[in-house]
Amino acid sequence: MEKKNSAGIGFFERYLTIWVVLCMVAGVLIGNFLPVIPEFLNNFEYANVSIPIAILIWLMIYPMMLKVDFQSIKDVRKNPKGLFVTWVTNWLIKPFTMFGIASLFFFVIFKAFIPVELAKDYLAGAVLLGAAPCTAMVFVWSHLTKGNPAYTVVQVATNDLIILVAFTPIVAFLLGIGGVSIPWDTLILSVVMFVVIPLTGGILTRNIITKRKGADYFQNKFIPKWNNITVIGQLMTLIFIFSFQGNTILNNPVHIVLIAVPLIIQTVLIFFIAYIACKVLKLPHDVAAPAGMIGASNFFELAVAVAIALFGTKSPVALATIVGVLVEVPVMLMLVRIANKTKGWFKYE
Repeated sequence: MEKKNSAGIGFFERYLTIWVVLCMVAGVLIGNFLPVIPEFLNNFEYANVSIPIAILIWLMIYPMMLKVDFQSIKDVRKNPKGLFVTWVTNWLIKPFTMFGIASLFFFVIFKAFIPVELAKDYLAGAVLLGAAPCTAMVFVWSHLTKGNPAYTVVQVATNDLIILVAFTPIVAFLLGIGGVSIPWDTLILSVVMFVVIPLTGGILTRNIITKRKGADYFQNKFIPKWNNITVIGQLMTLIFIFSFQGNTILNNPVHIVLIAVPLIIQTVLIFFIAYIACKVLKLPHDVAAPAGMIGASNFFELAVAVAIALFGTKSPVALATIVGVLVEVPVMLMLVRIANKTKGWFKYE
């Protein structure tokens, strides 16, 4: 597992919400005063997928796949109860509670503020977030709660493999219920592009570098080389997307808050579902905490990528997934504090 500094969370990750806000401002300014830039970049598309965006997203996702040791799956039997909690929460509960909560807020509670067509788009973005459980960032949350490192690695590895087969049908099913029509071929293509390819690349790279220079070099020298590249990819992607979202944001600034409300409620709910389930099963805190964190957090890079591939950079769907990025860190840090303060719950006689 990747080693963290004494602070536990890197400078960029700690202030991710601030960077998102700054990128939003920069993107909106570019979209309004230098529209030629997004218009030029938008010319480079293939199968409705923006090539510049695809490249930037690969720069975000590929380094995350490098961090996952899929050899750890052989240890899956060592703590099966904790893994069952994770799998059930992430794939049988989370996508559907996200759909229900988002529908309630967008179509009922916020009905007076959000037109029906926009509500459908925001719901689609929420569904994409709900169907993509966290990958690399869960290492950070697990570390901050003193989670079991071996369990966390197995947890992430198995979820990445489940994404390959579960993400597409769940998204297609829920979006269909929500009245959103999506092309299956584009959805499958986006999963291949943004999960299968970087996942395969990460596995091959890990195996090749480890065999040539050893595991210590790979973990402590090779992976850190990608940190700055990942940050650049994330920031540039956000600026690019917001440059297309300028009019939507300026015309509906309150919608950012309205989208955030159900996303925050969903995050807290899913954390406690997994966390309390672990307590009921009398699992140790170092298993319960990361189990709650991986469900609560989202693989927002994948959600953003698929939103763009399916609906385009100008779609409000992409905006909804970006709001997920906006609220991710402060909410997760709050849950980390809750997990650390409730360790006493997991002391059994």
